[in-house]
Amino acid sequence: MARTLLLIVLFGTSSVWAESPEPMVPADYYDFVFASDPRLSPDASRVAFVRSQVDDERRDRESSIWMVPADGSESARQFTQGDSDRRPRFSPDGRQMAFLRTVDEDAQIHLMPVDGGEAHAITEIQQGSISEFAWRPDGQHLVVTLTIDPAVEDPAQQEQGDDAPQADVKVYSRALSRRESQGWLDESRRSLWLLDSASGELERLAGDPEWNYNNPTVSPDGRFLAFNADRSGGEYDGSFNQDVYLLDLENREERKLAAPDGRATDPLFSPDGRQVAFLYQSDRFRPVELHRIGIGNDDHKVLHDGMEFSVTQAWWPEGFDRPLVWADFRGSRPLMRLEADGDSEVVLGDEAALGDIDFAADGGSLAVLVEDETRMPEVHVADSDGVESRRLTGFNDALLESRYRTELERFSYEVEDGRTVDAFLLRPKGFDAGDDWPLVLNIRGGPAHMWGHRWFHEFQMIAGAGYAMLFTNYRGSTGYGHEFQASVYQDYGGVDYRDNMRALDAALERFDWIDEERLFLTGGSHGGFLTNWITTQTDRFRAAVTQRSVSNWISEAGTQDYVPARMNAEFGGTIWENYDYYWGRSPLKYADQVNTPTLIIHSSDDRVTPIGQGQEWFYALLNNDVETELAVFDGEGHNLSRDGTPVNLVKRLELILEWFKRHEP
Repeated sequence: MARTLLLIVLFGTSSVWAESPEPMVPADYYDFVFASDPRLSPDASRVAFVRSQVDDERRDRESSIWMVPADGSESARQFTQGDSDRRPRFSPDGRQMAFLRTVDEDAQIHLMPVDGGEAHAITEIQQGSISEFAWRPDGQHLVVTLTIDPAVEDPAQQEQGDDAPQADVKVYSRALSRRESQGWLDESRRSLWLLDSASGELERLAGDPEWNYNNPTVSPDGRFLAFNADRSGGEYDGSFNQDVYLLDLENREERKLAAPDGRATDPLFSPDGRQVAFLYQSDRFRPVELHRIGIGNDDHKVLHDGMEFSVTQAWWPEGFDRPLVWADFRGSRPLMRLEADGDSEVVLGDEAALGDIDFAADGGSLAVLVEDETRMPEVHVADSDGVESRRLTGFNDALLESRYRTELERFSYEVEDGRTVDAFLLRPKGFDAGDDWPLVLNIRGGPAHMWGHRWFHEFQMIAGAGYAMLFTNYRGSTGYGHEFQASVYQDYGGVDYRDNMRALDAALERFDWIDEERLFLTGGSHGGFLTNWITTQTDRFRAAVTQRSVSNWISEAGTQDYVPARMNAEFGGTIWENYDYYWGRSPLKYADQVNTPTLIIHSSDDRVTPIGQGQEWFYALLNNDVETELAVFDGEGHNLSRDGTPVNLVKRLELILEWFKRHEP
């Protein structure tokens, strides 16, 4: 059972923000300032981070690296002058900053003195692209991950093209042919290289035509490089395998750590370099555990079994005898300490969400992004024991203080298996308990995700427009233990549907000011599927907005970027073996029962829920005389709502509000 070690007040909040606050509107997104990727200098005296915002054309985002003293004695100042600078990484002596800058569409690693000077490129990558990089402790070399054709010997050499006309075709024999983030795949693989920061010379450490090398990390003494890879031969056919490897950087000898069969990823070294910890899953639908192995003796131990919460990320700072972990936990995303008896304690982030954590070299402090439902992510520093915390940036304070925001109200309800499920409600702007108010039920995607103390501008926007906002961590959500999360397995449209409807009933019982005649519905991804499904089961909602949804699991299985092995595991067999489940849980089967006016929002380049899913639902509703519209965002993908083209992201928000307003009585 996790318990709170110390409740840290990271920033004050109030449900009353100004005497007459304006509602948050979609166009406010253009004025947001986004902080990300904070990094502590080795001496913990300053924090570098990325500051980004929407450009003047509203079609892109500009980013630069900023610096702020860790003691909060001065305001943050701009450090680099580029408009695409990101991934700041201090050198081990703290004197230089390596970062990525894109020039003429090519991203290169640049180097700049921390105390001032000109930035200069130390890579000239002509083929492939830089995925990640990290300093080696010697302060001269960096380990670089390149996504590149394994046949390329020198990434700095221009590709030699064939002058003869070439057909625009790619031929695939493996199941994995495209990804949401990459589109149709080519022969590129992720390989590891050693970069000399002075000469710019690159030396290949690991690379192969058959597999990818992931999550490299260097040991504290700089001798070993740990990474994970799938060398089973089945990575592009749906293999779930990953193993952790150690590469000796002195003699280039390599060996595989004796981890259990399954998926071992994200290795990290203990402070003394004698042990490697890693995340582990025995199978796709098992919890994410935390293991450690001794480098010299292969002594293996499970540090956390994942049953109470699945570990998202881990760190092993100097001065700690076991790693600290970050995980979804009952609506928050805190930093947690694992105890020897298997218990866990919240160190930092109760009733908040932490992100992009980075520890000082001595392990005594950390830099972190902190957000909750009323505050956008801002840079903080804190002691590693959680005793003190300071907020270092407040880029959005002026804007947010002038806008209506409200804290979530948590309540619980019981479901048929006796479990207790959390729900959350935001009250509408101008709330008066003596009036009746409309309500929007918003269903999250996943299903393996979690609502809670995080910043979602559209939630505050909908509340500002006069709607109560209801959302629930239905069974299938992370943060409530493995059994809770696994409840939805092979039951899509079952417990997830019933829990959302029970949350609505519980809200109506609890808040008598909700107008039962003005209920609205929306959701994205799995929440879009459930939006479609719910409208086939009930007419309780005046209108619905379904986003990046699934309408037909049969066609979804053959067109999305999930390989057959993954879909077969998720649905308990192939389409032919388990046809009744695929089709029986497809909203399309019951589309002739829909009466709810429905706006369908979909993106043309969505590869998780391809555009055909929205088209099929549009066709079905039209064919059954349901009031419907289809909004297609050309060139956007599955993540339109999070990082789409700004003007398209804002238009999506406007369409949602317009649809609800149009269907008010």
